[in-house]
Amino acid sequence: MQVSVENTSALERRMTIGVPAERIETEVNKRLQQTARRAKVPGFRPGKVPMSVIRQRYEDAARQEALSDLIQATFYEAVVEQKLNPAGAPAVQPKTFEKGKDLEYVATFEVFPEFQVAGFDSIAIERLEAEVADADLDNMLEILRKQNTRFETADRAAQKDDQVNIDFVGKVDGEAFAGGSAKGTQLVIGSGRMIPGFEDGLEGAKAGEERVLKLTFPADYQNLELAGKEAEFTVTVNSVAEPKLPELNDDFFALFGIKEGGLEGFRAEVRKNMERELRQAIKSKVKNQVMEGLLSANPIEVPKALLSNEVDRLRVQAVQQFGGNIKPDQLPAELFEEQAKRRVVLGLIVAEVVKQFELKPDEARVREMIQEMASAYQEPEQVVSWYYKNDQQLNEVRSVVLEEQVVDTVLQKANVTDKQVSYEEAVKPAEAPQAA
Repeated sequence: MQVSVENTSALERRMTIGVPAERIETEVNKRLQQTARRAKVPGFRPGKVPMSVIRQRYEDAARQEALSDLIQATFYEAVVEQKLNPAGAPAVQPKTFEKGKDLEYVATFEVFPEFQVAGFDSIAIERLEAEVADADLDNMLEILRKQNTRFETADRAAQKDDQVNIDFVGKVDGEAFAGGSAKGTQLVIGSGRMIPGFEDGLEGAKAGEERVLKLTFPADYQNLELAGKEAEFTVTVNSVAEPKLPELNDDFFALFGIKEGGLEGFRAEVRKNMERELRQAIKSKVKNQVMEGLLSANPIEVPKALLSNEVDRLRVQAVQQFGGNIKPDQLPAELFEEQAKRRVVLGLIVAEVVKQFELKPDEARVREMIQEMASAYQEPEQVVSWYYKNDQQLNEVRSVVLEEQVVDTVLQKANVTDKQVSYEEAVKPAEAPQAA
């Protein structure tokens, strides 16, 4: 087998492969002999059909099959011989394809970029430090109470944060419009569910009262037919209910699965969850900075095949998330190209760090991570056991741990400064990173 390689771009390779005719004929004959053992030809018993008849009937198909298999096999042999790492399937173009002659074909493909991850000392990381203070815990308890607010009928005028039950009819230019009317709608005044002025216009109203609200749809309203138009809503208030926060008692604690320990036990459990959230938030922000630093310090060219595959994955995810009758390939590729490029580049860089520093998942950290995730459940040992009985789930955790080890490796070499902040600042979501 003869092989020559031409670099047509930074990542594209044009490989010419020659396969001797003898090897081709050997493969063709092997397939014809296999066919002869099972072929059913009128006038002959199975296995007794003369080879001349077999060759006349089946040689063309056997040759096509042999050539297809040989191209696949010799391409693999050639890339191993040339120490190439294809990033996708090759485009194959035969040069000579005649019976009795050597086969020569050209395979064009991209290879993974070869690079060393560098610039670790240029990466600046701000690592946040925070703790859950008693005031943070008190604030979280109030949030949990508000999330479980009950509404009780009030014999008074409606005010902000009250829940009103209303019927309403909306009209534009004296005509009712689609979606502008409803009966028995529950609305919390101040929630911002309705267009500006609607909820404010119901403050002071009592059960049984009718009000006419003259409002204007925002210029950027999602329904372009209504955007910027004046409207009139006739609203009937059926009832008014005031918010009642639940007491911090055993009934409330039971909503969160806390059946023992009273208030102190509940506070301890909430604090533990807040501390878990804090650790994850700090870890996530450090990881984002590390990845941004790696991207900035290591600009690399992306194989088109990998980019295309990642775009296709993002298309499928978008359809699964938003539903509808649209097919993934109907979504424009350019919508996903920047995100796909970022993900592919990061994947290549992270993989190279793993290779460069010979990293392997730390099984102790894997178990620790599983145990921490399991601690949020009522029967954590069952959760731990489930992970270790499911290879796919276990390998996903190993991948996460390996990525954490990559982050740790970078932190050892990067310029890291620690910053003391409040709990609220530490858990506040970070801004979305810019595309690579």
